[in-house]
Amino acid sequence: MELLRPRLPESLPHNRLPEAKGRVTVTGLVITHQRPGTASGVIFLTLEDETGTANIVVWKKVYETFRKAVIAGRLVRVHGRIERDGPVIHLIAEHVEDVSPLLATLGRPVIIPSNDGRADETKRPVGGSVRSTARHPREQAKKLFPSRDFH
Repeated sequence: MELLRPRLPESLPHNRLPEAKGRVTVTGLVITHQRPGTASGVIFLTLEDETGTANIVVWKKVYETFRKAVIAGRLVRVHGRIERDGPVIHLIAEHVEDVSPLLATLGRPVIIPSNDGRADETKRPVGGSVRSTARHPREQAKKLFPSRDFH
């Protein structure tokens, strides 16, 4: 989330929820979904960002509206109101958005070389054979991972 934070300026880091009041927006990776049978259709989500976790309560009516984002989202943005119960802080969801496509923007781009029309041909690596000269797995391991033992 730290890498995505500049692209999500409206999202409050989870460690700032204790001093937050009113309505806020948080974004995080979904680490748990809970739908207890005794909760009358309420879903509990736990989101995680680089600063901590956030407890999200999704009431049945909100769930019906944002079902796909709640069920399929790996990275979600939730807008709602803060509710406190002693030391426990919940965000009562009013709007849930799946922003999982942002995860694909992380890392460096993979450059795929253009196809020159010979997709069924493979080129041998420079320097000869692909095969290892070691035959037994133990011998292969010695070639791949040379020992650094000092006696």
